[in-house]
Amino acid sequence: MKALLLCLALMPLLALARPELEQTLGPNLADEGSAHYRFESFELTSADGARQYRIRLAIPRREAPPRGYPVLYLLDGNAALMALREDWLVEVQQGQPPLLVMMGPASNLRLDLPARVFDYTPLPPEGVAALDASLGNRATGGAPAFRELLAKRIKPEVARRVRVDVARQGIWGHSLGGLFVLDTLRVEPNAFRFYIAASPSLWWQSGLLLKRFEGFAGGLGQLLVLQGGAERDGLHAADDSPRAQAMAAVPAHAARELSKQLGRLPGMQAQYHEFAGLGHGPMLAASLRPALRLAAGLAPFVEE
Repeated sequence: MKALLLCLALMPLLALARPELEQTLGPNLADEGSAHYRFESFELTSADGARQYRIRLAIPRREAPPRGYPVLYLLDGNAALMALREDWLVEVQQGQPPLLVMMGPASNLRLDLPARVFDYTPLPPEGVAALDASLGNRATGGAPAFRELLAKRIKPEVARRVRVDVARQGIWGHSLGGLFVLDTLRVEPNAFRFYIAASPSLWWQSGLLLKRFEGFAGGLGQLLVLQGGAERDGLHAADDSPRAQAMAAVPAHAARELSKQLGRLPGMQAQYHEFAGLGHGPMLAASLRPALRLAAGLAPFVEE
C-alpha cells in the first residue's frame, strides 16, 4: 500500500517529465532569424565512430574585435537553442557580444537523455565507463572523451570558421551539464575563463565530485554557480529509488558551499546565485541570461 501511494503521488511529476524528455526541437532563433546574430552549423563524429554531434554557431553580426569574439560554449545544444531569446541577444550588445557554440547530439530531440548521461558524467569510482542505476541503468563515464572532442576537434573547427579570443572563452551547462562544467573546472581549470554551472547534479554517485574536489589547488577561472530555490521540493523521504538515495546523500546547500570553498582558492573567483521559487527544469532557461551577460563582459545580474 505504501508503494502504491508513493506511485500515485509521483504520477503527476512523471507525467510532466516524460513529454519534456520526448520533446523535439521546436521553434528557435536559428529558424526565425535574429537581427543581431546569424547561424550556421557543422557535424562531427566521435573518435570511436559511435556518436554524431551537431555544433550550431550563433555568430554576432557586429564585426569581431581585433582579438576576436569572446566565446560561450553551451552544452545540451538543442535545449539551449530553444531557450535562447532575442531580447537577451539585444542586451549583450551593451558589451562585447559573444560567439555562441551550441553542442549536442545530431538529433532532433530537445534533450537526448542517453547521450547526455554518457557525455556529461565523469568516470565512476571503478575508473571505467559503467551503467548507473540512478540514471536509468544508462552508460556513464564519457566526460573525458567528450572533453577531448571539445578540445581537439570542436574548438579548432570553431576557430577555423570564426575569429575568436582564446583568452575569453566560457562554458555553460545545466543539470548533468552543470556537473560536466564543474568536473572540467577540476581537471582543466585553465581551459576556460568562465565556468557557469546551473543546477549541477552534485548528487551523482552520492556526491563523488565533491570528494574529488578535495585537494583542488584552484586556477585562473571565474565560476558562476546557479541554483533554483525549489529544486529539492520533489524529494520524498519514502522514495528509496537509487537516484533519490543519491540525492538524499548530498546536503541541500552543497552547490552553495562548494562555490564558497572554490572562491577561497588562489586565482579563483566564484559567485553563487539562487533563483527563488524555481525548480530544476526551469533553471535551464533562467541560467542562460546571466551566462550570456558574463560572456559579454557585463554583470551577470541586473535589477528588473
